[in-house]
Amino acid sequence: MTAAEQTILADGRVELRPEVDAALGTSALHNEDLAPVPIAKRVWTTYNYVALWIGMAHNVATWTLAAGLVALGMAWYQAIMTIMIANVIVLLPMLANSHAGTKYGIPFPVFARASFGVGGANLPALIRAFVACGWFGIQTWIGGGAIFTLVGAVLGKTSWWSTAASFPILVGPAQPWTLWLSFAIFWVLNILIVLRGMEAIRKFENWAAPFVLVVAIFLLIWMAYSAGGFGPLVQDHGTVGWSLDKFWFGIFPPALMGMIAFWSTLSLNMPDFTRFGRSQREQAIGQALGLPTTMTLFPLIAVLVTSASTVVFGAPIWDPVALVAKFDNPLVVVFAVFTLAVATLSVNVAANIVSPSYDFSNLSPRRISFRTGGLITGVIGILIMPWNLLSDPHLYIFTWLNTYGGATGAIAGVLIADYWWIRNRTLTLADLYRKDGKYQYASGWNWIAVVALLVGIVFAIGGSYSVLDAAGKATGPFPPNGLIPFLKPFADYSWVVGFIVAFILYGVLTKVAGNKAATTEG
Repeated sequence: MTAAEQTILADGRVELRPEVDAALGTSALHNEDLAPVPIAKRVWTTYNYVALWIGMAHNVATWTLAAGLVALGMAWYQAIMTIMIANVIVLLPMLANSHAGTKYGIPFPVFARASFGVGGANLPALIRAFVACGWFGIQTWIGGGAIFTLVGAVLGKTSWWSTAASFPILVGPAQPWTLWLSFAIFWVLNILIVLRGMEAIRKFENWAAPFVLVVAIFLLIWMAYSAGGFGPLVQDHGTVGWSLDKFWFGIFPPALMGMIAFWSTLSLNMPDFTRFGRSQREQAIGQALGLPTTMTLFPLIAVLVTSASTVVFGAPIWDPVALVAKFDNPLVVVFAVFTLAVATLSVNVAANIVSPSYDFSNLSPRRISFRTGGLITGVIGILIMPWNLLSDPHLYIFTWLNTYGGATGAIAGVLIADYWWIRNRTLTLADLYRKDGKYQYASGWNWIAVVALLVGIVFAIGGSYSVLDAAGKATGPFPPNGLIPFLKPFADYSWVVGFIVAFILYGVLTKVAGNKAATTEG
């Protein structure tokens, strides 16, 4: 039946025959958003993927990545090196998972059905979805801050807007009600774009990417000119040096894992975007050109601008929203903050709403559409209380990033072992949408994938620990000796440990126990 149900192009891409896709429309596992993209609609080019990554990488969170590492004792060049290495590493699983999206035109949760089962795929999809909800909340809070600053610059620092009464929401510090309002406005802007669908997202990313890049370079030139150079920060060599104990086996491993985790979620769900790719070559080159370069350049610009701010304003200002608020010309402030808002909107829509929209739709395809999934993402993003996650670099890098990084590493290990090792990149496309197909396993779940995932997660984050401050107080929510003490040595390598353990365990168990779905592909 496989050959009769699908068409294989000369370049290896596969699509379902129209009558087969139509027949699957009655399946509980199928809807218009999750269905394979027809070849005629796979139109994304190299530029689209370069622009996508530039648009996602140019945001306030990326700008402040180096700040978090410098605050923990690294020199600026150590921070940039760590970020660059991390993004080269994370590019590899990203391209590995992207292949299935381009070849079969399927999103991440449908791709996960091959390894986890048509029901079990909801487990990795929901883990990915809730992480994206957290990031959506973080970026929306940052974008709301940009709107708050923009309006304050127009009305004045002593206006009713800037001096509004403060109160807390849920848990956290009190904030001006106008900041909460700005947060709500930015939330609505994100949701409106998603409701217009993937084509609207592609067009938005195409123009937002070069716009933000040009403005960032202009800001660097202007600050360097105003400071008469790049300032004193570039002369600061940090406090940890290059010693084995303090750097290479001290701060570097958890920092590297945190930087890998920054985009590790996208390494899972890039099929959500590459399913629209015109060819494997174009999506791979586009991502290779867009991710490591941009993620190295943008934090570097941030370091140089921040260093120059020390001379211009008397102190280093890492927060770009706070930096532009220092400018005297209201028009300059408005333009700069508008750019920050566009940059944050760009990454939020592409990186943090697209994936969970598909993931939540996969829960119940007949009831939850891509757009409904976007609304669910927005609500959860608020409930996660992002204003607390951004308050402390230890909480942000070592708790938030490293903890979910271990989980996403384990998911990537299962997906890549299944697709590249077990199946040799061959799937039965129509059966991904059938409850009586070869991916049904045991009541829709592949127990081998679930075991490999859970064991990988335990090894990755089971040893999570909190460091002690000068007063002997833990700086995070974990015990100093780790949740599971004998796993503590693995905690600093969470993403890599999760990936390796899940990859090996899934492959070995599948080979030993046998996997009918894997051995009868084609």
